[in-house]
Amino acid sequence: MIKIADAFQNGKAFIPFLTCGDPDLATTEKLVCAMAESGADLIELGIPFSDPTAEGPVIQEANERALAKGCTTDDVFALVKRLRTEDGLTIPLVFMTYANVVFHYGSERFLRNAAEAGVQGLILPDVPYEEKGEFDGACTAAGLELISMIAPTSHDRIRMIASEAKGFLYCVSSLGVTGVRSNITTDIAAMIRLVKEASDIPAAVGFGVSTPEQARAMCQSADGVIVGSAIVKLIAQYGTEAVAPVAEYVKAMKDAIR
Repeated sequence: MIKIADAFQNGKAFIPFLTCGDPDLATTEKLVCAMAESGADLIELGIPFSDPTAEGPVIQEANERALAKGCTTDDVFALVKRLRTEDGLTIPLVFMTYANVVFHYGSERFLRNAAEAGVQGLILPDVPYEEKGEFDGACTAAGLELISMIAPTSHDRIRMIASEAKGFLYCVSSLGVTGVRSNITTDIAAMIRLVKEASDIPAAVGFGVSTPEQARAMCQSADGVIVGSAIVKLIAQYGTEAVAPVAEYVKAMKDAIR
């Protein structure tokens, strides 16, 4: 059985993100396979949503393009099933979406279908730690792990969140929404120290990471690095021809943290 922990068994983990259905589902399928072949250890799959409040303009626009093409949650479930059965993908997969998507679909049905499709975890950036009980037990019952997030402002809450975290802990490197940043000034090492004082759960850093140099720096302390906007920008630039440039980018980022 595939587990999220598998992503962290062979050194530092590289975790790319993309928005499913951008530019279309057929290209998404090719991109996921290419990223896995190029060194991705776990892949975050964004389910398109009309109001992705944690995302900057790059990923917001990807959501808009996917929705305009008619991509639905059921389409994404079917995509994952194809990746697992027809494409033979064996690395962990995690959905990143928002509470309203899950509620609208029906929480138990959503979680059951996600697990049956072949997903291992769920990230809901608009659900704070204090409200995770509404999803945590249901995720566990369905066989999924609900991924917790900590931010630079979490301070004394970091140990508390880390002590109950599952799968891996998503460490937000910068305040604000997702997006490429030229400089990341947060003391990541201090955040990771607080995490490790409470738990041995893997900690991966995301939000703003875009270059091999940044990835290497983050992984001096963290167990992995998450990259979304830089990849989604490549997809926006190249469209259905994005597979080769994205694969090259993923390889460069994985090589930087080996």
